[in-house]
Amino acid sequence: MDDPTPAAGFRKGLTSYGDREFSAFLRKAFIKGAGYSDDALTRPIVGIVNTASGYNPCHGNAVALLEAVKRGVMLAGGLPVEFPTISIHESFAHPTSMFLRNLMAMDTEEMIRAQPMDAVVLIGGCDKTVPAQLMGAASAGVPAIQLVTGPMLTGSHEGTRVGACTDCRRYWGNFRAGEIDEAEIGRVNDQLVPSVGTCSVMGTASTMACIAEALGIMLPGGASAPAVTADRMRVAEKTGATAVAMIGRQLAPEKILTPRAFENALRVLLAIGGSTNGLIHLAAIAGRLGIAIDLDAFDRMGRETPVLVDLKPSGGGYMEDFHRAGGMAAVLRELRPLLHLDALTVTGRTLGEELDAARPAFVQEIVRSRERPVFAGGGIAVLRGNLAPGGAIIKQAAASPELLEHEGRAVVFENAEDMARWIDDPALDVSATDVLVLKNIGPIGAPGMPEAGLIPIPRKLARQGVKDMVRISDGRMSGTAAGTIVLHVTPESAAGGPLAAVRTGDRIRLSVAQRTISLLVSEAEVAARLAKTVRVEPAVTERGYRKLFLRSVTQADQGCDFDFLRATECKHRVPGEKTG
Repeated sequence: MDDPTPAAGFRKGLTSYGDREFSAFLRKAFIKGAGYSDDALTRPIVGIVNTASGYNPCHGNAVALLEAVKRGVMLAGGLPVEFPTISIHESFAHPTSMFLRNLMAMDTEEMIRAQPMDAVVLIGGCDKTVPAQLMGAASAGVPAIQLVTGPMLTGSHEGTRVGACTDCRRYWGNFRAGEIDEAEIGRVNDQLVPSVGTCSVMGTASTMACIAEALGIMLPGGASAPAVTADRMRVAEKTGATAVAMIGRQLAPEKILTPRAFENALRVLLAIGGSTNGLIHLAAIAGRLGIAIDLDAFDRMGRETPVLVDLKPSGGGYMEDFHRAGGMAAVLRELRPLLHLDALTVTGRTLGEELDAARPAFVQEIVRSRERPVFAGGGIAVLRGNLAPGGAIIKQAAASPELLEHEGRAVVFENAEDMARWIDDPALDVSATDVLVLKNIGPIGAPGMPEAGLIPIPRKLARQGVKDMVRISDGRMSGTAAGTIVLHVTPESAAGGPLAAVRTGDRIRLSVAQRTISLLVSEAEVAARLAKTVRVEPAVTERGYRKLFLRSVTQADQGCDFDFLRATECKHRVPGEKTG
């Protein structure tokens, strides 16, 4: 048989029947049933993850991208083989897409390990799919390259440009406030998602696409091309060809996803005004490789990294504008003095070499210079204090400046059901200066850490014209959302964190300048309250994946990954130096 070496191609990872040659013979017999020739089966194999799903409109172009990737693989002399994994859409996943992210990561990792492939192309897009794929690929160790489906186009409502999902939230807020009626909100609904693809703003999907490019695990220029453009198809074809080249270079993920690459990605997260979810996902991906994110060092990085990208929710533009402005090349060029230019990319060249080869800069207004930023203070700030000893974060670039220093009375909701019961009740005792607190929406408490941190403005205040309040929770917020919102309070209330001790009427002080979030209650009183708090342990009747999740999920600072999937040893802390 004219087969490749046993460790590669068609013969890689043979099923065990006790006779290696019989295993290869049987595999070849079955694959020939699909019409493959002996010549095809001698080629290096590139697996292509197919995440197309009728429940995932963000991946509505996945089939077309698959064909373009296959074309690129074959033009480069490889054999493309697509295979499915689960697909997760933010709006169609119950109870949350975050709950299922680790399941998708496990699916991706095990299918890469189980099937013969010399490299893999990961086609993702919607919020949790890209981090899930990178988590799985990092653990599987096979050369991998990320391809995203790309952002959707924008729509128009009565002459105003609109797009998912920052405008979804803005118009819904107007509807709750009684500023627009049901007929108009229905018309808006028709225009918010005018094509397939991911959200058209710098939400979590776009953030993760930019982060993947910054990590070097995606082709330069691959983050921003809209889903329905020829540019996106050309990126897909080149991704397939690059995957074949990566086999010869033996570019396994650990060669690309290095501590210096993660520092570059953290810098980019800050500069693009990216989603707070990006920090959780980066912690999860890095944790697979024995790299921990130092939140305090990240905050120091933020103080010297202004927001440069003028996109919603921190600015005014959309991803289409970002692509036309030069995409990530324009951002990386501005950040160049702050980046590790020796970080390797999937092309086999360094980040610095890729920037040297990028097209020249041109005049545009979407990507600003560091001397003329959109927001000077860093997109995300890390908070600590007696309310969040393990840390919390706030997207200060998307907050109301007048609320960044605030003290107010706590109005507490014990869980999401309690909030739903009271938030629109005219009898709710609440004023615009209060601090809304939502407990038990963390990784364990929800479970799955839903994007419920954007607590709605109580209806009676919304109808008085209130647009923002300080809001605190142990949950997450959509990357498309804006507001003065403290998130990821760690430890979460369901795990016995101090948030569980907060009661309506307590005073809470937020100081973003001092990086503190404080419950103005004595330490002894907090301890006494926590001692009386009944912690809800996962029910013994839980089964299946939910039982695994509740038993194994880590807190937000470790990426909400499963403890048994993280590396057993922390080798590095980023930003920072090697620790071991």
